[in-house]
Amino acid sequence: MYIYGKNVAREKISSKDKIRKAYISDNFKDKDIINKLRDNKVKIIFVNNKELDRKVDGLHQGIVLEIDDIKTYDLDEIVDNIDKEYPLLVMLDHLEDPHNFGAIIRTCEALGIDGIIIPNDRSVNINGTVVKTSVGAIEYVPIIRVPNLNTTIKKLKDKGYWIVGTDMSSTDYRTIDYKVPICLVIGNEGKGISKIVRDNCDYIATIPMTGKINSLNASVSCGIILSHIVGDR
Repeated sequence: MYIYGKNVAREKISSKDKIRKAYISDNFKDKDIINKLRDNKVKIIFVNNKELDRKVDGLHQGIVLEIDDIKTYDLDEIVDNIDKEYPLLVMLDHLEDPHNFGAIIRTCEALGIDGIIIPNDRSVNINGTVVKTSVGAIEYVPIIRVPNLNTTIKKLKDKGYWIVGTDMSSTDYRTIDYKVPICLVIGNEGKGISKIVRDNCDYIATIPMTGKINSLNASVSCGIILSHIVGDR
């Protein structure tokens, strides 16, 4: 896959993960990045900006890296190895916007969330836009792929997790006791969480709105509730 942008490139270089090739604009000015790529013996190909534009759909800042696909994990591989009194996971119920996904990853890394669960199908792919929007945070947050969200919810409940869904009208998120293992479910940008997922949640949390706008971006809602959970603990 291709990832792009200066901050993403710096994170990837510092991670020591394999970089297959680096495509760099002829007028790229950041000598530090170029020197680090050379130190890591990465093949550098200098091209014009039009060639970079063809490779990625986003603001590449003059650098595109070709890397292996981002590693994902099985549920048990992560959950069974969390060594915390109150683990905290995020489940994305068929999120579609890569910018939302990337922003959620960045928030999760900042708040020390233990993993993000995504379904195998009908969900945003892990692409260069997701990586760039996460500003490299995807290197530090385990992404867990699962075949079925409802089966996963049942497995989590068997492991002692409480499932907290999100919706526009239900229980004030500030009144819920989060001093238990939690999986927070964030729904699709347009449809919210699906009915079958909602029916399997222990709580449905809502953010009270007092302004004229009655809804929030998925990544913003996720950040607000996660910040409260971490602070409440």
